[in-house]
Amino acid sequence: MKALFSIVLLTVALSSCAQQQQQKKLADMNSETIPAGLKTDTATFGEGCFWCTEAFFQRLNGVLKVVSGYGGGHVENPSYEEVCDKTTGHAELARIIYDPTKITYDELLEVFWKTHDPTTMNQQGNDVGPQYRSVIFYHNEAQRQKATHYKEVLDKSGAWDKPIITAIEPFKNFYPAENYHQNYYNDNQGQGYCRFVIRPKLEKFEKVFKNKLKKQ
Repeated sequence: MKALFSIVLLTVALSSCAQQQQQKKLADMNSETIPAGLKTDTATFGEGCFWCTEAFFQRLNGVLKVVSGYGGGHVENPSYEEVCDKTTGHAELARIIYDPTKITYDELLEVFWKTHDPTTMNQQGNDVGPQYRSVIFYHNEAQRQKATHYKEVLDKSGAWDKPIITAIEPFKNFYPAENYHQNYYNDNQGQGYCRFVIRPKLEKFEKVFKNKLKKQ
């Protein structure tokens, strides 16, 4: 009985330690390139594989940091493998920290809508599963109103042949993905998925949004 009690205490301690490490990792990522004292805002989007989403938003002038991660589900501190099992409720997300004096939430929404297919349920290309769903997690009422407004306008415009199924939900949680997922395209441009899936999308993105890109 004493041994069992010790195991329970150890499990609780490890769980608490894991949560603290996860929070520290997120804090470290978010502060890595953000000047002290700068007023920032946050957007959280899911539009398929977070490798693609991260690569798009990293290139926008005014975006300070993009963290790939998981959110919207019920499992704490999920691993990539757990999310891929499709039982956690989590989506692959990009947490975007930006300078609102240089880029607006409206502009980020424009990029969001134009860089994936918001009409396919739980799928982007060959990536299939609930973790690839199209979703906007709003952080305040202003974000909710803007996301809802643009979704309605785009639906009525007939920009897509099918209805937009993008979910617009209140921000619930966010867990940074493993380190090897961060800055993935920039660090792995020779990898097959990067060459044949992300690069063509990125080339198109850079042409469409050339006036919004960071100066090289």
